[in-house]
Formats: sequence, structure tokens, C-alpha cells
Amino acid sequence: MTSEPRTTPFRMPEHLFAELAAGGGSAQAVAFLEQGERARRLLLLRTLLDRLAAVPTALTPAAEAWHVVKEAARRAPAPVERLLLAPTTGAWIAHLLRRVHGTATGPHLWAEAGRLNALAVAAALHAGTETVLRVPLHDGALSLPGLGLARLPGAAAGVTAGTAHTRAGELTLTGPAHDRGTARLTCRPATAPVGAAPSAADAVWLPLRTLTHTTPSGPVAIPLEDLDPYRDLDDPLPPARLDDDEAAAWQRQFDAAVAILTSGDGPGPGRLDPAMIRSVVPWARTSLLPPPPPEVRVSASSGDAYGAMVIARPASPLALAEALVHEFQHSKLAALIHLFPLLDDDRAERYYAPWRPDPRHLTGLLHGAYAFTGVAGFWRDRLSDPEHAGTAAYHFALRRTQSRLVVRTLLTSGRLTAPGRALVGGLARTLDGWLREPVAPSALARARTAAALHRTEWRLRNVVRPSGAPAGHLVPPGPGADTVPLRPDRTPWPDRRTHAFAVRPADPRTPDEHLAAGDPAAALAGYAEGLAREPGEPHLLAGWIVARAALDPGPAGRRLLARPERVAPPAAG
Repeated sequence: MTSEPRTTPFRMPEHLFAELAAGGGSAQAVAFLEQGERARRLLLLRTLLDRLAAVPTALTPAAEAWHVVKEAARRAPAPVERLLLAPTTGAWIAHLLRRVHGTATGPHLWAEAGRLNALAVAAALHAGTETVLRVPLHDGALSLPGLGLARLPGAAAGVTAGTAHTRAGELTLTGPAHDRGTARLTCRPATAPVGAAPSAADAVWLPLRTLTHTTPSGPVAIPLEDLDPYRDLDDPLPPARLDDDEAAAWQRQFDAAVAILTSGDGPGPGRLDPAMIRSVVPWARTSLLPPPPPEVRVSASSGDAYGAMVIARPASPLALAEALVHEFQHSKLAALIHLFPLLDDDRAERYYAPWRPDPRHLTGLLHGAYAFTGVAGFWRDRLSDPEHAGTAAYHFALRRTQSRLVVRTLLTSGRLTAPGRALVGGLARTLDGWLREPVAPSALARARTAAALHRTEWRLRNVVRPSGAPAGHLVPPGPGADTVPLRPDRTPWPDRRTHAFAVRPADPRTPDEHLAAGDPAAALAGYAEGLAREPGEPHLLAGWIVARAALDPGPAGRRLLARPERVAPPAAG
């Protein structure tokens, strides 16, 4: 292992690129992406080490800490390699580089730079080597990457410096005590499967817990990361330890999600070997109460933290499995972007994304297209599952349509590079093949209606509406009609329809339910009543426009859907 730049360029075999461009990727393709991430990680670390040499510190200098890491890597290459490639290491490197460039904030710079010393301690513990390093403590706690959290009893509050001594896998940690004396602990740091960790109430060592599952090649342990300060997507944050019941719920949900994911064969889009996941970061909740929603309300990932997924736990294993696929698609694409210039993005947020409430830039659009092509493939694999076939048909039909729309936007943007055109062209071929596959007519109709509703409401909320037309009529286009002026007062809005339309209502009562049930006339009347009470309300107006277009599917209806912001609200009464 070295942080010196490598001179041999990476050359991805064409067949591996083709697998990834189709939206999938074999184990060999993913392994190549990880090789690229390793090279990038070491190059960034080399840059960071050069910068840290000039940072005043009360800790062991960065160069000495790095020497400890290299010595440990010679004795225990595999675990130290995992440390360097861990998502939290990537997030820390990226955050600290932003700090030294003045584009991020955080605790004392010397304390954040001291993360390297903590990483060196963890490496020495894995290798069994003896070392003594000065390390940063936060309220007497030392976060050891990939292992857990050591907490000095009776320690002084705030950011202080302590001493870590490792020998034969044992850690002795000392630091300032609150009574101005010295606090001390000795332990043997190690991770623990969910259910095997000690109570967090009085433990001096809190192990990183792991979600475990068995594969044909042996057991796999995936970090359930609730301790590391760099587990999130932005600034460092304190530990948020899950209680035992919530951690056990994660393990149960993960087991069920893994069973769903391993039911597919081959490396196609939507398929995910859970062993490729590098960490799962629970979001927002640390206990069983309140009960989680059935779907995933929040999930996210970062290109700096390959293989990590921030997820708000849902009640449904199927929803968790979908979220795992979705976020790993983002990780794959981020790794591709690190290897290839895929587009020339001016970062202007002006494009429609069918899964977002706000306009997006091209990079965000590409990420969405790649992620939701994988999601479409995930639901396609569920079509033959009797338990989920109904909702699977809807989600497959919806996501293939929405993804193909975005792919068309990307292909016609004029901003894709040659590798970018090859990648997006591969997605287009996948989606075009899927669009020819039959789907249950009821599910297909609901999917098309949901897609139209989202686009219509998006334009009503984000695009400036011209004035000067009678109520319920189209405003004629004026000069500059090819441009799309965006509203300066646009705000986030909830998408309440995408999941609601997944199942046909048995007893429709609201206008949305009538529309989902295939009764646009009843829906239109209901929306009109609502608009009489709330003139121009975008959710109601979007429903009114889509229902009216459904009753008039000819050219006039298509014009309504093409430019809904030109439709003035119907007159009250």
C-alpha cells in the first residue's frame, strides 16, 4: 500500500463498461470500479497529507501517523485496506480537503486532522503492532474507524488531546479528567454483530455493530454505522446510538431485504449482491417508536463515500430492498464519474426530474436516470412474485417511463461527452426494451396517470405562468416560447401521488382516488369543487388538468399536458 500516485492508467474493458452502461454490472465490473475508487482515495490522501504538514497540532504529526498506517498495512494488508476504502474514510478526506480550501466548517482543524491518528490506531490494532499516538478526544471519546467508540470514564468535556497506546490488539487510552486528573481505560476494540453488543449505558467501549447475513462464500458483516462522525453526507456529527430494539429491527428488515435481493439471477439492472454494500447509516430514528412508515421517506448517498447508504428505516422489507438498489446505483455512477468525464455540466438547475420537486442540473439528472433505471429493473424482477406482482407492475411501468424521459433529455442536451453518450445510450437501449414488454393494463394506466400528474404539478409549481387567458383555457405562447422561465418563489412540495397510485382504490372517495380508479369524470368534478374553495391550488389544478386531458385524449388534451402552466384555473362556481 502506498499513497504515491500510480503511473499506470486505468483502462476499463469495453464489456465491463457495457454492463454498467446497461444499468447493471457484474461482480467484475463492480470490482473494477472499486479499484478506481482505491486509486482516487490514495491520490486524495496524498494531497491531504501534503496540506496537513502545515497545520499546527497538539497531536502526533500526520507524517508519523501515516508511517504507522503503512507499517500496519505490511503486517495486516486486508483489514488496513478495508480501513482506507471505508466510506467514512472517503467522507473524512473530502470534508477535510474542503476545510483546508475554505469551503467547509467544523471543529478545530487540528482535531479533524487528527482523524488520521485515530485511523492509525485502528490499523495498529488490526495488525497487532505496538504504537503510541496523540489523538483527538471529543468529550473524552475516541472514534476508531471501522471498530467503534472508546469512552474515557470521568473525562473532561470538549475537544482535548489524549494518548493511545496499542499492543497486541489491546488499547490503552488516557486523557484529561474532569477533576484535572487523568482518565484511563484499557480494552480490546472489536466490532460486534447486532444483538451481541453490550449495553450503551455504561460501556467504555461501544463496538460498531454489523448487519450479518450468510452467502455461498461465507458470512458477510456490513457496518450499521451509528457512531462515526463522518458517517453522514456533510459535516461531522455526534454519535446517535440505536437502542437494542431498533438495531434488532434493522437486522430483521435487512434479513428480509436480502432474501428479496438474492432471488434474482445475473448482473442485470436492479440486481444487487448485498455483500457489495459497504455500510448502512440509519437516519433520524434511534428507537422503535414512533412506528416507521411503510416506505422509505429518506435515503441518500455520496460519491465521496462509495458503497455507503443513509436510509430512514421503513416498515417494509421490500421498500428497504428497493432503497438499497437505488443507492448502490448512485455509488456505481459516482465511481464512473470519477473515471470518465461523462458530461459538460454548467450546474444550472433548469431540468425536469420526475422524482424531484425542484429543477435539477444535468449531473443530478444523470444520477436520477441511472438510479431509477436500476429501480425499474428491481420492480421488473418482482413481476413474477405473486405477493408483489400488482404493485411491481405499477412501479416498473412508472419508473421505466420516467427514466426514458430523462434519458431523452440527456441525449438531446448537447452536453454529453463520448463516454457519456455511450453510457446514456446503454440506458436508452435497456429502457426501450423494457417499454416493449407488456404490463397489466390497469397498472399501466395508473402509472401513466401518476407520471402525468407529477410533471403537471412540477410545472405548475416551478414554471412561470403567463397571464391573459380566460379561465380554463390555454394561454397562447408568446415571444421566447422555447425558454422555460422558472418561478423565483418556488418551494419544496410533497409528492403525495406516486405511492398512492400503486394500488387501484376499491372504494374511491377523493378526486385522486377516482382518478386512480380510472374515473376521470368523477375526479374532474371533485377537483373543480376543491378549486372553488382554493383557486389555483397546484395539487388540485394538476389533477383537474390531467383528468380533463383524460376525457379529451386528442390534440387538445395533449396540449394541456404539454404546457400546463399556460392553463388558467377554472372559474369558481
